[in-house]
Amino acid sequence: MRVDAELDNEEELRLLDGVELVVKNPGVPGERPLVVEARRRGIPVWSEVELGWRLLAPRPFIGVTGTKGKTTTSELLGEIFRAAGREVFVAGNVGRPLSAVEASDEAWIVAELSSFQLEDVHELALEVAVLLNLEPDHLDRHGRFERYRAAKLRIFERARHKVVPRGMGLEGIEFSADDALPAAPQLPGRHNRANAAAATAAARAVGIPDDAIAAALREFRGVPHRLELVREREGVRWVNDSIATNTLAARAGVEAFDAPVRLILGGRAKGEDYNAFARTLAGRVAAVYLVGEASDELAEALAGAGRSFERAGTIERAVDLAAGAASPGDVVLLSPACASYDQFANFERRGEEFRRLVSKLP
Repeated sequence: MRVDAELDNEEELRLLDGVELVVKNPGVPGERPLVVEARRRGIPVWSEVELGWRLLAPRPFIGVTGTKGKTTTSELLGEIFRAAGREVFVAGNVGRPLSAVEASDEAWIVAELSSFQLEDVHELALEVAVLLNLEPDHLDRHGRFERYRAAKLRIFERARHKVVPRGMGLEGIEFSADDALPAAPQLPGRHNRANAAAATAAARAVGIPDDAIAAALREFRGVPHRLELVREREGVRWVNDSIATNTLAARAGVEAFDAPVRLILGGRAKGEDYNAFARTLAGRVAAVYLVGEASDELAEALAGAGRSFERAGTIERAVDLAAGAASPGDVVLLSPACASYDQFANFERRGEEFRRLVSKLP
């Protein structure tokens, strides 16, 4: 039985009669009555990742998790494997379900793994497990940072090689943005250099030579909605970082540019402390435009930190305000630090709307 929707009455719980396994969509919380009842009855509850891994075993897996940078690092690892002439499939949270992958016996699987997906793994065993970083996120789902952290760290259970951020006190192959790399990555920002260092460490752990890693680092241009340069207009760069759904990601987006930043913030809050975010927001932020449900919460935090802002309400209005105020050399950055679900179906739709609006500017 696969659980994709919220089921919350006794009649629906009868669907468990005769069921031997529940495969849970990661978007369904473990507290849902159907899931709780399944566990009470002793019915195994798997994430789709557990199912996909079992279907694809014994093909070797590299798993990538973290608060920020999972998709970029997973796709970069895919490029590194291809540069080395190895068959590889990138799947998981990146978009393609693991259970939909059809691969030869020689293929490698690079899996982006979210905390939601890692909650319900049981026998998942990775050749390499990569943790990029760890900051409070998804507290609206996990409740406490400790629960979020525990879910993330499940990636290391049964892993042969562990790649971990230097200084976190975790056992494994350490990496940092300061590591010497086989080639300079093309993506902007210190956080992307850290992503490249993590990918390099993981690739080296499975015997990929530095010349292949260097080739991929020189060619990889990133993925959509992640510090994506949409347009340069009259000396102003317009950058789509819609994937930045938490404060760690938004700070990294701002810090990627050595230029005045006009920042579009807001959406649906995820339980983070915006006061700390506002106090640490880089001084190069020249203007802040607030959109979406979290505008009041963000406004209070920014005011408390002595930061000015404008209430735009929508991304369309924010683009208009930024276009009227930006000077040559500025960066207009959509890096919202919030989820998109108040006004958009997902962060991709939000980024696409930003692209559309920017492309229409005269």
